[in-house]
Amino acid sequence: MTPEEHARVAEAVRQAEEKTSGEIFCVLARASDAYFFPSAFFVTIAVLVVGLIVAFLLDYWWFSIGLPEFAALQFLGVLAALLVLWAFPAIRVHYVPHSVRRRRAHDNAVRQFLAHNIHLTGERTGVLLFLSMEERYAEVIADSGINAHVEQKDWDRIVALLISHAGRDRLAEGFCEAVEEVGALLARHFPPRPDDRNELDDHLVEI
Repeated sequence: MTPEEHARVAEAVRQAEEKTSGEIFCVLARASDAYFFPSAFFVTIAVLVVGLIVAFLLDYWWFSIGLPEFAALQFLGVLAALLVLWAFPAIRVHYVPHSVRRRRAHDNAVRQFLAHNIHLTGERTGVLLFLSMEERYAEVIADSGINAHVEQKDWDRIVALLISHAGRDRLAEGFCEAVEEVGALLARHFPPRPDDRNELDDHLVEI
C-alpha cells in the first residue's frame, strides 16, 4: 500500500474513534507463514505415493526395477521437489491444504492482537481488523468487552467486505469501509466518554 493509502486508513480510524470509546487497529499481512515445511511434507507424501503407483504399473506391465534403483528415484524425486519449493516460495501455499492456511492465518491474527496490546485497553474495547493476502483470509478479533454486545454475523459481514475488496485489489477502500462499519458498531454500544483517550495507534501496520 502507498503512503497515501496508509494515510487514508489512518484518517478513517481517527474519524471512527471520534464517535466511540472503543479502539480500532488494522494489520495487513502479505502472508502468515513461509509454508516451506508444510508444503514440503505434503509434496513429499505426493511424490512417494505417485512413485508407488508408477512402480505397481511397471510391475503390471512386466517391467521390473530393482529396489535400490526405485529408492534412488524416489529420493531424487523428493529432492527435486524440495529444491523447487525452496527456489520458488510463491508456489508453496498452493501445496498446503486450506485448513492449514486458515489455521496459520488465524494464529497470526491472534499474535498480532496480543503483540500490539489490543487486549490491554482500559475498558477491553479493542478491535483488530486483520487481513492476510497470501491466504485470502480476513478476521475481526474483538476484546471481551465488545463480544458480549456484538453478534457474530456483524463481524462476518465486515470480514466479507474486507475479502471482497482485497480480491479486487482495493485494500485501502476495504480497510476504510471496514473501519467505518466497526466504528458504527462500537458507537452504538460504546459511545465516547469525556475522559476518553486514544490508547492505540491509528495507523495500519503492514507486515
